[in-house]
Amino acid sequence: MQPERRPVITAYCSNCRSVEIRDLSHAASFPEDVVWIDMIEPTRDEEIYVEKVLGIEVPTRDDLKDIEPSARLYVENDAVFMTASLLWKADTDVPTLTDVAFILAGNRLVTIRYAHPKSFALFIAALHRLPENWRSGAALLAKLLETIVDRTAEILEISVSRIDILSMHVFGDRARKVRKPSNYLEEKLRDIAGHHRMISKVRDSLGSLARLLTFFHTIPAMQQDRETKELCRTVSRDIQSLSEHASFVAANITFLLDASLGLINIEQNSIIKIFSIASVVFLPPTLVASVYGMNFQVMPELTWAAGYPYSLALMVISAVIPFFFFRWKGWL
Repeated sequence: MQPERRPVITAYCSNCRSVEIRDLSHAASFPEDVVWIDMIEPTRDEEIYVEKVLGIEVPTRDDLKDIEPSARLYVENDAVFMTASLLWKADTDVPTLTDVAFILAGNRLVTIRYAHPKSFALFIAALHRLPENWRSGAALLAKLLETIVDRTAEILEISVSRIDILSMHVFGDRARKVRKPSNYLEEKLRDIAGHHRMISKVRDSLGSLARLLTFFHTIPAMQQDRETKELCRTVSRDIQSLSEHASFVAANITFLLDASLGLINIEQNSIIKIFSIASVVFLPPTLVASVYGMNFQVMPELTWAAGYPYSLALMVISAVIPFFFFRWKGWL
């Protein structure tokens, strides 16, 4: 016996009661007090059902991926269609963006998503705390956008704290001379790339939300509701502030990347300098050994009893003098 498939259409009523739509063949319509219809990975049958009940054309998954503004923000048959890119999997190493459709059909809000952003779970958990005058389609959308922006701000704050810790690891503690592995900075470059990916996704999501809110301001349902309009203005200001902060963080990441590459170059130059100085230090002893390694028949030192220790002492002295000279110059 196959397990019953999880419902992907969940309707929320004005009294915050949720209704799960399972049988599409017998259900003629939604309850009259339904204000929010949440569709998660809908099938074609479920899309047809919503289209029949609400009298709208539900965008498909391919439609949500369209980047043209005219395909993401438009009005059709008195219904408002808006699509935004939201952060998903922000708590993992591979954060990504997922496209979510917001549709205002009369006094009802319809959301279509193919992922599970945490902001939706947070909004659903706090849905019962909304006052009754905030339980219309436009008001719910404004509150949902506020939750999404708050979640984005939280993600950005966590990223900033992690970047600060990474910065301390890259530059280290000057008071503590701890020897680090040879590939330490290379590993930190991967961490920097991960943070750069996250901030880029945040900026893309904020830009998408800013365009959506600008369009949302122009619809009649927004103009008629003063409180919802004021909330959207507040959310728009929050998005602008977060965008500016994200740009500042992106600049810090760029600086951290340049600094890490600079430190790697310094380490490589130090290694090359050591080899260069070592070759110069051992050059005079090599010259002495080469001189006394010549096979001329007449070489006065060959008959000396102290010739061998004399040549060894000469090689040591010729190596020590350049070494202390480099130390005196500060090259070592």
